[in-house]
Amino acid sequence: MRVVVVGQGYVGLPLAIRAAEVGHEVIGYDVDSRRVKSLSAGESFVEDVSSERIRTALDSGAYRASESARDCGGFDVAVVTVPTPLHEGTPDLRYIKESAVTLARYLRPGATVVLESTTYPGTTQELFAPILEDGSGLTAGRDFHLGYSPERIDPGNAVWGFKETPKVVSGVDAASLEAVQDFYAGLVDTTVPVSSPKEAELAKLLENTFRHVNIALVNEIAMFAHHLDIDVWQAIDAASTKPFGFMRFTPGPGVGGHCLPIDPSYLSWRVQRELGQSFRFVELANDINSHMPEYVARRIGDLFNERRRSVNGSRILLLGLAYKKNTGDARESPALRISQLLLDMGAQVKAADPHVVEGLPVDTRLVRVEPTAQELAAADVVVLLADHDSFDYELVAEHARFVLDCRRRLPSGPTIEVL
Repeated sequence: MRVVVVGQGYVGLPLAIRAAEVGHEVIGYDVDSRRVKSLSAGESFVEDVSSERIRTALDSGAYRASESARDCGGFDVAVVTVPTPLHEGTPDLRYIKESAVTLARYLRPGATVVLESTTYPGTTQELFAPILEDGSGLTAGRDFHLGYSPERIDPGNAVWGFKETPKVVSGVDAASLEAVQDFYAGLVDTTVPVSSPKEAELAKLLENTFRHVNIALVNEIAMFAHHLDIDVWQAIDAASTKPFGFMRFTPGPGVGGHCLPIDPSYLSWRVQRELGQSFRFVELANDINSHMPEYVARRIGDLFNERRRSVNGSRILLLGLAYKKNTGDARESPALRISQLLLDMGAQVKAADPHVVEGLPVDTRLVRVEPTAQELAAADVVVLLADHDSFDYELVAEHARFVLDCRRRLPSGPTIEVL
């Protein structure tokens, strides 16, 4: 089939390359000309998709990246994987709308359109479908198939990749569900059908709200435990030995990526707008997790105060700018906020991250360096924010004067303090 994947980011690129590998003719459509140029040269910016896989797909003729909307023409299946950010607490669906307008021009009877972008329940049928119908003159369910299948990409996960992760699928009617399920069944090991797009949309928000709330819980417990002089990590280890009724979550410097800082707020917004009620769990989790960077900055300040030093004029080295280990994904990363807070306090801040590429939108005062023995020794405090496996932790422990370990990756010692 001719497949168009709209958006070639962390979600769209793995899908597009996988579709090409199983034999589809794939157009990876993206309005970012620099991204298209890079992909056309066989260069990947996503850890889960190697440059070799892209070059193989390009050489076979099964995949082509394009910034021209005309290349979307003639599709049998189109999948939309565009960003859905928040703007002042309100869902920003302009990229979904723009994608629908573009696809509507080329929509043909019998074709299938799938939305994957995370959004609030009702988007597929109440927003996406009308735009497709108005622009094409066709009717969803009668003339073309329409469904929703939430993305479940976990950057850097070596076990649960795109193929291995079960795919939730839905359609606006039985025929649409069948078409959507048949398409994904050729790409992944397992599909999970649900009765309508609303259930699929809610499933995605439920998954991430669950994580968001539980991370907030352990983050708040970690803050209280520190003031009560209790080792929260040891308590978590002990609780994790229970074989039922407990799921392990660990503290950190905050949440990042597209999902946790944003997705639960979509559900909260929908509940407030449609029911006039507050989603208190989400609002509380947002408050706790969004303020973790400030807590980390305060802990760093406390370390200097205990030594009768000032943050102003100090040298601080941050290890990790990505929001999670072993990825170059720095979207909404707490490290960016932490670096800004420390810079505003007068510190000389440097950062090391082998995964995050240059061009990251960080404070221009932040200096990028390699985590050499000299840089580690020169810093008054080293702060571990993303525990990439590529960091040499023995080197850190040997040369750093003092470390605030926000991931409990380093061995305990007199010069190492955990979050």
